[in-house]
Amino acid sequence: MVAGSAARAWPVAVWLVMTLRVEGRGELTMTCPRAYADASDGELMSWSAAGDRRAFDEIVTRHGPFALRVARRLIADAVVAEDMVQEAMVRAWSQARHFDPARARFTTWLYRIVVNLCIDYRRRAQPVQMPEDFDAIDSAVSADEMMETNETRAALARALRELPARQRAAMTLVYDEGMSGAEAARVLGLSAKAVERLLARARSYLRERLAPGRSWRES
Repeated sequence: MVAGSAARAWPVAVWLVMTLRVEGRGELTMTCPRAYADASDGELMSWSAAGDRRAFDEIVTRHGPFALRVARRLIADAVVAEDMVQEAMVRAWSQARHFDPARARFTTWLYRIVVNLCIDYRRRAQPVQMPEDFDAIDSAVSADEMMETNETRAALARALRELPARQRAAMTLVYDEGMSGAEAARVLGLSAKAVERLLARARSYLRERLAPGRSWRES
């Protein structure tokens, strides 16, 4: 993994090409140019499996931003989230030959890699404080209203942080990314019923954690 701020520059293709050089996979020699921007994800992955780095650069450019968005919703630390995306892209490159467009969309396949990496990280990592200064508050509101809004957001941040990794992942995929229960189940490697149970437990916990009368300052 390339270290330092330059490695984390966006788009991910910058550090990815450097990583691939280190891994030593050769560049594919082609007799005719390929229309990368117009190719399907399946075609790009097929070319990538044959060693075409430009094809995978297009994959990174096309899907890197959404992968980072998912990682940032599962991991509060932006630098760690970027590292998870870097690792996910390297894995996608190295496993390109295993991708079968007849079995799953590329986005579903990549979601699974990103989500599993983030879940594994959250299971290993020590709890960290999430930032609580989300959106700026309207200066026209009263001090009491501002304090209440800040406390509510802080309480929600704490409650989300405390959710088990798979419950948080299920909520991210269904509520943030708009996936169906069935598609989220494919990403998580679970049944649709299991995802429904994860969501139900997460909703129940958040309702209890944020119930009126409960101290928002409880940790």
